[in-house]
Amino acid sequence: MTKAGISAGATVVASIKGIAFSALMVCAPLLFAQTAQASEGRYLQASSSFPPPTGARTLCKTYSWACATSPKKRISSAQELALVQSVNKRVNRTTRSVTDESQYRKADIWALPTARGGDCEDFALLKKRDLIKMGLDPKKLLIATVLDTRRNSHAVLVYRSGQGDLVLDNLTNSIKPWKATHYLFLRMQDPNRPKNWVGVSNQS
Repeated sequence: MTKAGISAGATVVASIKGIAFSALMVCAPLLFAQTAQASEGRYLQASSSFPPPTGARTLCKTYSWACATSPKKRISSAQELALVQSVNKRVNRTTRSVTDESQYRKADIWALPTARGGDCEDFALLKKRDLIKMGLDPKKLLIATVLDTRRNSHAVLVYRSGQGDLVLDNLTNSIKPWKATHYLFLRMQDPNRPKNWVGVSNQS
């Protein structure tokens, strides 16, 4: 994610701060309708509809799987978690971090990593593609934009597990609950219609 993405995120933050929202920003609607879980803050909750990030506007046309809604097969929760951990580590280990400016001479391009590598959203896309191929439900794999702990613009893949929203991040091999990242979540793909994006509440 580039400085252009930061400005877009900052604009969203500024607009929402002035409104009576209890949260600063973006995240996706609950896939699981268990209100008890929602109240515990294990899942990111949608605050409103939002336009996609600039680089993701043609994502569904470029990669149809990025906006898919139906799983190819059924796998158990234990299998899902094992695959998520394996793919996160493998992609982080084998993909080099390269900025869009360096690779494309453009500020924000969302694409699968090339032979040279990719930036944070490219890592997220590759992980999502590979996990969908392995049988995970696409509605459980949602790309999200955040501000990291230094408040730099960043992108991650959110896995909607039975225990809550877990984050796959190119900055760490650890799979963490969204709250444990201490990131400020801005927006995320809508799990019911992944071509759409939603703002997210960062409060439980």
